[in-house]
Amino acid sequence: MDEFTVDAFVNRDEPIPVVSLDRHDDISEEEEEYDGTQPERKRDVFRRHAANMKENVRKVQGKATEHGSSMQDRFLEKLLQQVIPIEDLSSNKDHGPIQDSFAERPSFNITTMSANFRRFNARIGVVFVFQSKVIRLLSWKHTSHTLSFLAIYTFVCLDPYLLSVLPLAVLLLALLIPSFIARHPAAPTTVLSNPNFAYTPTGPALAPAPTVKPVKELSKDFFRNMRDLQNSMEDFSQLHDKVLTVFTPPTNFSDEALSSTLFLFTFATAGFMFIASHLMPWRLIFLIMGWVATGLGHPTIQRQMQNTHQTHVAPHEEQAKSYLTSWIDKDIMLDSAPELREVEIFELQHLSRSSGEWEAWLFTPLPYDPLSMERVRGERPKGTRFFEDVAAPRGWEWSEKKWALDLWSREWVEERIITGVEVETEGERWVYDINYEYGIEDLDDLGDGSRTPVKRKGKEQRRPVPSWEEGSDVEIGESRRRGSQRIHFI
Repeated sequence: MDEFTVDAFVNRDEPIPVVSLDRHDDISEEEEEYDGTQPERKRDVFRRHAANMKENVRKVQGKATEHGSSMQDRFLEKLLQQVIPIEDLSSNKDHGPIQDSFAERPSFNITTMSANFRRFNARIGVVFVFQSKVIRLLSWKHTSHTLSFLAIYTFVCLDPYLLSVLPLAVLLLALLIPSFIARHPAAPTTVLSNPNFAYTPTGPALAPAPTVKPVKELSKDFFRNMRDLQNSMEDFSQLHDKVLTVFTPPTNFSDEALSSTLFLFTFATAGFMFIASHLMPWRLIFLIMGWVATGLGHPTIQRQMQNTHQTHVAPHEEQAKSYLTSWIDKDIMLDSAPELREVEIFELQHLSRSSGEWEAWLFTPLPYDPLSMERVRGERPKGTRFFEDVAAPRGWEWSEKKWALDLWSREWVEERIITGVEVETEGERWVYDINYEYGIEDLDDLGDGSRTPVKRKGKEQRRPVPSWEEGSDVEIGESRRRGSQRIHFI
């Protein structure tokens, strides 16, 4: 009788991976004598002998170059240790048993990486087989298989409790029954055609149990797995970049209006689903979604969808985007109305002793009245020499370029309870210092916090200005000021 086992899961086709079945590598002498009468099996034996001879040659060559390769590995490891930072194992151990398990794993090195990749590539074929089956199923390669899948999906959607039966059915139909048939194969067709013989599952096993083995290194199947792994990495990279291109701009608030619109709709939908999710027919929804998703994979429907997109969707795509943009511009307000504040700046002038004319001095936020702390201490007021240099407070901006003259000087004088000044009721509304016989600059400090007047000597004559009291004049001092207002917003 013939012995055979299930070999590795490998990709035998060019576009997609399939399952490959080969004979067992270890063939006894009796089997070789028996297989000598069969040309195909004889060629397989010769191929295995040739492969074994090549393997022996490679082992001999590997021993000859083992010293050189080990030196190269050590050199690369030393180089990588200088580039890659060494993990602090003591810090990892402070984070509990999970970090301890990771700390016990080996660090990165070329030898381990190469060995693990070879072992991984020899066993990754089962993933490509599953991927191939799913692609063929959803692309309607075999219509009967796809319809069978849709029938099962329909039963599961209508009765979700069947999900508990589905894994058991897969275990029975995909693993146990095929393994039993492999152990108890049917007799040749020539024997089964005899009415005296029929297939029976009873009796001893006629074949060894099937096993799944990794592919051999440097074999065609090994390089096919490498090809599929390479293409899968490229597919993942393209999918990753495509997802980031589509979903990142609307969600990272680089365009705040668009991201705010998405946030608004998402929040409204989440609120609606929170209230009405238990009222929605989820079985029917998933049933329709499954049929639609599977139906879109049919080649005829895909061609029809491409033609529809090129004919009806693509020409109106820009117009739809413009409608969305205009709606966002009208209804999405990112900032509320700016807060408006009024700023007051005082223009100070002093009287020239030589010409007797008023000269520009400073623009300051304080009126610098005769009884102000800066004036009493003899300090110079803080401000700028030119109007254009007056800056808005931090975090604010000017809304207008021009300043407006404050014509209500008496109000800010009364609000600040300023004394020793005379307000001009007409004209430019200057506020003058009043020149008393004993000015504030003529008070002598006695040391106990009180002051005593000191008589001025050589006092100059000042021109009088109209007083608040009708028909009276006062002598002005050396300084005058007026206020200007300007609106600024944040």
